[in-house]
Amino acid sequence: MRQLIFIDGNQGTTGLQIVQRLRTRADIDLLLLADDERHDPVRRADAINQCDIAVLCLPDDAARAAVSSIRNPQVRVLDASSAHRSAPDWIYGLPEIEAAQPDRIAGATRVANPGCYPTGAILLLRPLIDAGLIDRGSRLAIHAVSGYSGQGRAGIERVEHAHPRPAPDVVLYALDMHHKHLPEMIRFSGLKHRPIFSPAYGSHRQGIVLTIGLQPDQVRPGTDTLALRDCLRDAYHECRHAQAGIACRREPSPGTFGHRAERHRRYRAVDLRSGRSWAMVADRSL
Repeated sequence: MRQLIFIDGNQGTTGLQIVQRLRTRADIDLLLLADDERHDPVRRADAINQCDIAVLCLPDDAARAAVSSIRNPQVRVLDASSAHRSAPDWIYGLPEIEAAQPDRIAGATRVANPGCYPTGAILLLRPLIDAGLIDRGSRLAIHAVSGYSGQGRAGIERVEHAHPRPAPDVVLYALDMHHKHLPEMIRFSGLKHRPIFSPAYGSHRQGIVLTIGLQPDQVRPGTDTLALRDCLRDAYHECRHAQAGIACRREPSPGTFGHRAERHRRYRAVDLRSGRSWAMVADRSL
């Protein structure tokens, strides 16, 4: 039986990409609202209650409002916003965090899509913390640079149509240390303390490089870069969209930036100072 998928917010950055990927599938039908209906709460409520699966590509408050309008108990929801990622009655949509998670996601009626930065941080930290290689009480610093597409449609247009002035090479933001991705990053990585998280936008369109530096007193005694790499490799060797522990290098990771949208995440254990400290890098499409 063909499933009816309603994309609420199909004209935003996320919604446009989801529509592009789904419209060629023969096993589903897409329900998309016309421009004059997208802001009509009655029409949106009708659409969300007649679909099989609703994909919410909305700001947080709008996503909460959309969920509150559901009266049909058969409707399943995939929320791309950060509104429900830490909610106890929602399933966190990151299948790699533990073996049972794919089945939880498949059977859930409410799934919160993980944030871009937390995806990198959680999948780097979770296996190492669970294995006892990193102290969960560590106070870490996490730095990330994403493509400017992470600013959303308005940010993309501002960069791509701001001729002749080019985009800045790097723009730091969330300097108040209250980035909305922090709650899920802490909860699902296993950390006890809020990390210092400093995100930035780069001049490339799409893709993330995220680094986490480790001091010797933050890892189990005797742990070297090979142990970190092997732990990541063991955690993700059967995952379709993760390539773990690619290389153990004695120089900084090259950190690939580009416009090519890849569907794989890459995790590296990098020996920066011959055993004195380590950094791990994840680069993935945004």
